[in-house]
Amino acid sequence: MNSSEDHNLFRSAIQKFVNTEVIPFVEEWERCEKFPQRELFKKAGTAGILGIMRDPTVGGLGLDYSFNSIYIEEFGRCRSSSVATAVGVQTDMCTPALAKYGSSELQKEFLVPSITGELIGCIGVSESGAGSDVASIKTTCTRKGGDYVINGGKMWITNGDIADWGCILVNTQRERSPHYNKSLIVVPLTIKGVTRSKPLSKHGLRASGTAQIFFDEVHVPQRFCIGEENRGFIYQMEQFQEERLFSAIRTTSQLERAIEITVEYTKQRQAFGRSILSNQWVHFVLSELATEVALLRALCEKIVAAYNAGDDILLLASMAKLKAGKLARTVPDQCLQFFGGQGFMHEAEISRLTRDLRLVAIGGGATEVMLSIISKQLKMRT
Repeated sequence: MNSSEDHNLFRSAIQKFVNTEVIPFVEEWERCEKFPQRELFKKAGTAGILGIMRDPTVGGLGLDYSFNSIYIEEFGRCRSSSVATAVGVQTDMCTPALAKYGSSELQKEFLVPSITGELIGCIGVSESGAGSDVASIKTTCTRKGGDYVINGGKMWITNGDIADWGCILVNTQRERSPHYNKSLIVVPLTIKGVTRSKPLSKHGLRASGTAQIFFDEVHVPQRFCIGEENRGFIYQMEQFQEERLFSAIRTTSQLERAIEITVEYTKQRQAFGRSILSNQWVHFVLSELATEVALLRALCEKIVAAYNAGDDILLLASMAKLKAGKLARTVPDQCLQFFGGQGFMHEAEISRLTRDLRLVAIGGGATEVMLSIISKQLKMRT
């Protein structure tokens, strides 16, 4: 990773924000299973965090992905996956297609206030019967006069309980193949016909709001289509590469944090007359885990460089997401084991990491989907 003075200054600014605006309040937010999202997003917008890679013409900083990766790393160390995920949806999931393909009018109306934190967005792809199988979504969008009329629903939507707008994937053609009949539509979520469930109770990320969103004869102007009609599936597949890289980078920082707090705890914790860490098995296992995480970090850095060079990152991003998902299941579990009974306590940070990181192997493309992509990219199958 480039360690220029600009990068160092940027990292210091992100660290200051996290240390001031997030970490001191995490335990309270996690206990309440809610954080002051609008207040925090406005502060993040003022700090430039919500538009790092966006063009200055829409209020962004105009920086490359090496700076974005620094933000992701530092938020990965904020001790709350809930906060990091909610912010990440705004920066790397619901806005990339709008920033790349949206009209200037649409960007002015939705992207600019999302970069300042005045508006909160969400991404609506998954449905109760179509998670990893994106091509099978059922939500429909038909033309009526100058409007689109949307019917259907979206499931497991992060920020869905509070979002002002959604980047929603819908079927706009019945006759075409499922890869060429979808569009991404900006849908204001406060208009007639939109309803939301109460926040869903989740295994992890319990301080972030996740909801089901329903669309019943929802009318939006046809100008709210992002880019070309019927190219939404392609746009969404592009966005998934950024989302998977985001996930791998953030997970790396979280796994490093898990190992760090385990080393600290096992140094202090005494058993059988000596520290737990002095046991060869314990420090050998932690050394193995640290090596695995370091290799994941190296892969992420390679992908960031490739992304900045304009290279196709589909294969490597899928590999990083695969590895991150596997380590997210093994590293926290082994670290929790070394905490013993203390790790089993709900409020323990290692316990929270174990719960929260379980999503990495599911969200943004399950582990099995990553294996399918990798095998196809390596020409193991057609």
